[in-house]
Amino acid sequence: MNARRAELQDRAIVKIAAHLPDLIVYGDFSPERPSVKCFDGVLMFVDISGFTAMTEKFSTAMYMDRGAEQLVEILNYYISAIVEKVLIFGGDILKFAGDALLALWKVERKQLKNIITVVIKCSLEIHGLFEAKEVEEGLDIRVKIGLAAGHITMLVFGDDTRNYFLVTGQAVDDVRLAQNMAQMNDVILSPNCWQLCDRNMIEIERIPDQRAVKVSFLKPPPTFNFDEFFNKCMAFMDYYPSGDHKNFLRLACMLESDPDLELSLQKYVMEIILKQIDDKQLRGYLSELRPVTIVFVNLMFKEQDKAEVIGSAIQAACVHITSVLKVFRGQINKVFMFDKGCSFLCVFGFPGEKVPDEITHALESAVDIFDFCSQVHKIRTVSIGVASGIVFCGIVGHTVRHEYTVIGQKVNIAARMMMYYPGIVTCDSVTYDGSNLPAYFFKELPKKVMKGVADAGPVYQCLGLNEKVMFGMACLICNRSEGYPLLGRVREIDYFTSAMEDFLIRSCSRVLMFEGLPGYGKSQILMKIKCLASEPENHRAIAIALTKISFHQNFYTIQIFMANVLGLDTCKHYKERQTSLQNKVKMLLDDKFHCLLNDIFHVQFPVSREMSKMSPLRKQKQLEALFMKILEKTVREERIIFIIDEAQFVDGTSWAFIEKLIRSVPIFIIMSLSPFPDIPCAAASAIMKNRNTTYITLGTMQPQEIRDKVCVDLSVSSIPRELDLYLVEGSCGIPFYCEELLKNLDHHKVLLFQQAETEEKTNVTWSNLFKNSVRPTEDMEPYTNISEGRKEVCYLVSGVRLKNLSPPASLKEISLVQLDSMSLSHQMLVRCAAIIGLTFTTELLFEILPCWNMKTMIKALATLVKSNVFDCFRSSKDLQLALKQNVTTFEVHYRSMSLKSNEGLALSEEELREMEGEVIECHMLRFCRPIMQKTAYELWLKDQKKVLHLKCARFLEESAHRCNHCGNGDFIPYHHFIVDIRLNTLDIRTVKNMAKSQGYKAEEEVSFSKSELPKKYKFPENRSDAETRNIILHFFDNVIAKMESSQDDIIPLESCQCEELLQIVILPLAQHLVALEENNKALYYFLEVASAYLILGDNYKAYMYLDEGERLLKTLTNEHSWSQTFEHATFYSLKGQVCFNMGQMVLAKKMLKKALKFLNRMFPSNVITLIFQMHVEKNRLSHLMALHPQEGSLPGKKLAQLHLQASCFSLLWKIYSLNLFFHYKYYGQLAAMMQMNASLETQNNFQIIKAFLDYSLYHHLTGYQGVWFKYETLVMEQLLNLPVKGEAIKIMAYAADTLGHIKLLMGHLDLAIELGSRAYKMWSLLQNPNKYHMVLCRLSKSLFLKSRYKHLVQVLELLWDFSVTEEHIFSKAFFYFVCLDIMLYSGFIYRTFEECLEFVHNNEDNRILKFQSGLLLGLYSCIAVWYARLQQWHDFHRFSNKAKTFVARRTPTFLYYEGISRYMEGQVLHLQKQIEERKAQNSGVKLLKALESLVAEDTIGPVFYPRLYHLMAYVYILMGDAHSCDFFLNTALELSETQGNLLEKCWLSMSKEWWYSASEFMFMGDHWLQTVLSLPTWDQIASGNVALQDVQRNKFLMRVNILDNPF
Repeated sequence: MNARRAELQDRAIVKIAAHLPDLIVYGDFSPERPSVKCFDGVLMFVDISGFTAMTEKFSTAMYMDRGAEQLVEILNYYISAIVEKVLIFGGDILKFAGDALLALWKVERKQLKNIITVVIKCSLEIHGLFEAKEVEEGLDIRVKIGLAAGHITMLVFGDDTRNYFLVTGQAVDDVRLAQNMAQMNDVILSPNCWQLCDRNMIEIERIPDQRAVKVSFLKPPPTFNFDEFFNKCMAFMDYYPSGDHKNFLRLACMLESDPDLELSLQKYVMEIILKQIDDKQLRGYLSELRPVTIVFVNLMFKEQDKAEVIGSAIQAACVHITSVLKVFRGQINKVFMFDKGCSFLCVFGFPGEKVPDEITHALESAVDIFDFCSQVHKIRTVSIGVASGIVFCGIVGHTVRHEYTVIGQKVNIAARMMMYYPGIVTCDSVTYDGSNLPAYFFKELPKKVMKGVADAGPVYQCLGLNEKVMFGMACLICNRSEGYPLLGRVREIDYFTSAMEDFLIRSCSRVLMFEGLPGYGKSQILMKIKCLASEPENHRAIAIALTKISFHQNFYTIQIFMANVLGLDTCKHYKERQTSLQNKVKMLLDDKFHCLLNDIFHVQFPVSREMSKMSPLRKQKQLEALFMKILEKTVREERIIFIIDEAQFVDGTSWAFIEKLIRSVPIFIIMSLSPFPDIPCAAASAIMKNRNTTYITLGTMQPQEIRDKVCVDLSVSSIPRELDLYLVEGSCGIPFYCEELLKNLDHHKVLLFQQAETEEKTNVTWSNLFKNSVRPTEDMEPYTNISEGRKEVCYLVSGVRLKNLSPPASLKEISLVQLDSMSLSHQMLVRCAAIIGLTFTTELLFEILPCWNMKTMIKALATLVKSNVFDCFRSSKDLQLALKQNVTTFEVHYRSMSLKSNEGLALSEEELREMEGEVIECHMLRFCRPIMQKTAYELWLKDQKKVLHLKCARFLEESAHRCNHCGNGDFIPYHHFIVDIRLNTLDIRTVKNMAKSQGYKAEEEVSFSKSELPKKYKFPENRSDAETRNIILHFFDNVIAKMESSQDDIIPLESCQCEELLQIVILPLAQHLVALEENNKALYYFLEVASAYLILGDNYKAYMYLDEGERLLKTLTNEHSWSQTFEHATFYSLKGQVCFNMGQMVLAKKMLKKALKFLNRMFPSNVITLIFQMHVEKNRLSHLMALHPQEGSLPGKKLAQLHLQASCFSLLWKIYSLNLFFHYKYYGQLAAMMQMNASLETQNNFQIIKAFLDYSLYHHLTGYQGVWFKYETLVMEQLLNLPVKGEAIKIMAYAADTLGHIKLLMGHLDLAIELGSRAYKMWSLLQNPNKYHMVLCRLSKSLFLKSRYKHLVQVLELLWDFSVTEEHIFSKAFFYFVCLDIMLYSGFIYRTFEECLEFVHNNEDNRILKFQSGLLLGLYSCIAVWYARLQQWHDFHRFSNKAKTFVARRTPTFLYYEGISRYMEGQVLHLQKQIEERKAQNSGVKLLKALESLVAEDTIGPVFYPRLYHLMAYVYILMGDAHSCDFFLNTALELSETQGNLLEKCWLSMSKEWWYSASEFMFMGDHWLQTVLSLPTWDQIASGNVALQDVQRNKFLMRVNILDNPF
């Protein structure tokens, strides 16, 4: 039975019948229109209040998960229950009118008495339903029922394609009046119904002053059997299911296929419903919250009671309304009798029907309908209400009886305006604002209190859309304040300046055309141009703005232009205009032809006989000739600049005149226009191809310009980076998009503002670690102050998720227009792509597309790429590069190319094939507009989303790990052993493969390896340092030789792809899992993503995804499970790493200790537990060092735990080593020892070697010679025992790299260079860019200190090539850091100071650099030192203050100490200036203390000592302490000699000579200024034109002549 029912329900005819009442399904389908049918019956009107408020709540919700389907569920939960009751009691649902319905019981008149009793019983049971049902939280549902009975007339009308019906008559009026009288849970009987009913059965309550009555309850006699009574009544109902069909609610559910009947029924159903029925893929597609424009039309008749009379009027009105709506793709949704009138509910913007300028079209249609219907005989009054906004559009009702309807506040507002403002066309403020029509088309009306509408806002009357020459009102208007800067349009103004100069010099016409999509800021550009053009004397700028209506008005543009030229725009009366015209044309035009000007300028010159005989064509020619003479005369006196905004609306006649004008009269015309929808007219094309026309296609604003705009619009000095990313990405550089997104944020109250605080006062916490990181460019700062001296900053409300925000209605509408213009198959593809995310691959898209083949998909994608829906990219690097730079403005040369339409023309076959090839090659695509992705995503129903998200997740999880190059493992070692992350079922083989990727062996493999332990290599005893060095270097040489000779099984075939996998696999997978509410699995991947970004050096991205992880952590309930405990530990460990990288050591220490607590490794908090723990760990270390375990013998969970512990301890010892308190050294030692023990316990070669190297570095820095030597020896022994293949090669490269780094820190520069060179070769062979660039950076510093400039330049060239090829900002920044060092300390120029400065200026807001504490500190400090040496103190302070913000971020890294040493040099030079000005006070003492504390830190490394001692010596000499100066100078010289630091040694020697002797240097004055002017370039040195020995003398000599010689 169920199978049979399902088969019936799937028939098209049954689906169509579900949208129609039995009155139509079983009607006679008379071809006559209108047709009238009369019958008797009972009507029930059920009004369910509360749904409109709920719709409004959903439509204004902040997040995208608001779900139209949730609204559908709630609506249908209640409405379907009512429908079911009505059908069970034999009723026929005639209409669904939003959240109300009208039902009919059609019977003979003599049966009305009994049927009324049945209907009352039904009504009371409906009320009983709502008493029993649990009402949705926050939803106030109220049901009111009115009943009427009597004579009813059905009217059918329409045209050949669509039919409509309505019921009319006294009973229809009565039922609405009865319902209006009802209160909550009331049933009201109309007077006639009360007369016809069985009064003995009903207990009533009288209503004061009314003939209608209120039903209290039914009071049947004791012997009354309602079931028998009901069955007798139903026998008189024609289509009530009975007998074999009694289990069906409607007989229409059993309709057999009948093509003729189906064709007849289709005429009563909207086309979009029929499309959905035909296309099963789109099932559920039509239920959505959607921005539409409602046009409610009400017709009041002269003879209300006669259906035959009003039928013809309704038919005429309906045919006209249909024809008008069809032009602009509007549709009639409902027609019904409403308060003694016939109402048409018309909607623009239904799914698939969205078009541009929807609101303007709706107003045009409303005016047209009003004008027509006002002339129809028998129609007394026409009233139209137009409202725009988001409403619910969807199928409401029961599965067997439902209708497509619209519900929402905007529907109510349109209906109320229609009734409360009769006889006119009215619109709401949203329609008024969105029409983009001049204000003079409207008139604001007095406010009225309208029933059911709390606050409709201003109401306007639309006066008509025919352009009238409102002189002075078509001028270009700026919506900005006068001081608002024109942002990001320097190039466009340059085009104008160039064209203006050409116009002035050559005295010939020039045309400058700016083409750009709506929202690009064209009007703002023209306003700026108008100001610039008006500045010179004898220049007259005439600026006008056109509208869509202007296009339909013949000669309108020239009419307005000439009115301005003739000064008529200032005339207040036609007589004044007439007098002015007479004076100006009397010498140019005979008096008898003055009447030519009557129509065009609204004057009243007498019409002459000659003029009355002229044809319209000749009049037009005469007029144009006159205008040409006027203009020729005018340009002799002043230059005219004619500015036209929205020039795509210039009418054809005006184009033709402008084309003649530029050939005859020297005039400068500047236009802005949107792309022509079709091929422009011949005159417009000729102008575009003219040699004197410059045609500019506007680009979007660049990311920095969007940031500036946001700060200026909000009047703030900084915004959160999250907000910056959201607006830069979401706006795509389009100013209008940015403004709408900001308005949306403001509407949802997610932006907070408060007075700016200094960074020193800010208490750093995890939540504000990255706050207010984005600032405008310096030239924008005057516009961001709310008042003199006061600055505000912008924050986000806590917990807000910007990426999940629903798009603003205005932007959603733009996307819906584009979507609805596509074919259904293309729409489906876009919607599926939206499920995947902003970026997607063709492979995944193909996986989730239903029933597509690859060829069809590629062809569709090619079309959508060409239509600017998608962009395609070959790699993630190409994608990232594209995201950094928006499309810029460019010039189009139409003279050398054939003119093409914007989007209207189809692609040629050749173009399509070419694009298909590009899509196949690229395989990675991205939505051009994020708003399109969000809009398309919201169209899916919740269950459909889940199915598709699950498909995506299952496809992606197979690749959700590190790349092949990196061993396919986890970013967090052994992470997958802890958490059950798989959605797919795994076989044993898959599990083993995953385990092997982490170096984890099966039991049988472990036992085998234990039985054949290899012999261990041991270093020979009593070897010299030289022998050890040779063994180490020889070993690495052998490894490199083997790598180069046998590449097949050693060298990876491709470079690391982890970053790309991160973006297209792991991160999307995490987001799909969030959508599936698989929070534990999503958390796993977010932690993986955060870890990956830390590896890639992007601290902000890591922070961002850790915040996502934190939100998920809070949702997990099983807190005591080991997997969740480990995830907590991982979470805090990664937080600690972010804080460490950001230099927030107190916060980092707190996070790391929390992580260890979750791992059951409590770190001591007092001295007693410290001593005890130290003893325990020493014993453990001795025990573990004595063991010889085999790798792979521990379970994966244990390994994951140990790796995490080791990671925490490795950061902890560095944090404790930063602190100068004595007992902190012991904490540092304990942490280093605990790292060793955890690493040894892993039995993993790489982890052990890493720990040995860290332990060696710790003892290096703390000065334990024997210990560090021992562990470096152990490292080499471990390496010598490894096979030269696979993972071992990476371990060897890492060891060479790290040893080189240690030697650099310790000042062993020669060995650092040797090891660094070998590490570079190994990493380059291994194709690992993340390691490759760092070894080049360190190598460049070693070579720099050794003054080996030829090799240094070679390394810098490699670093530059890498930074350009890989778009690697860190490498490029380090490159410029070294270039600045070369200028400051080496005495020649490799890249100019200006180039370095430009790089810093362009990239100082880059998140990689900004949230990495050393590099920008170094760059800013170098620039500050440069300016200090030149004594340009204003610039010094600017960059020194910028550097100062990074000083507090103390990280124990080589880069930080490089930067801080440059910063300290700047402060020393500033001290010298202060002493000169006698303002030093205690500055010298403070500076010495800062330098001494730096040297005292265990983490700094001896390589920095010579420079710091040099600076200390200089401070002492400035303070007059010769003895201390001498001591530190000699100490620095000795260290430089020992380290081989030739750079510092040379500078120290020169300083000593400069300070200690009375040589000629003492009297050279400003030696550095002379040196800077003569610094040679590297090319001059390399060519031999300048000797290196001479270059080495180009040192800055720190001045001491400010004091008497202290020696």
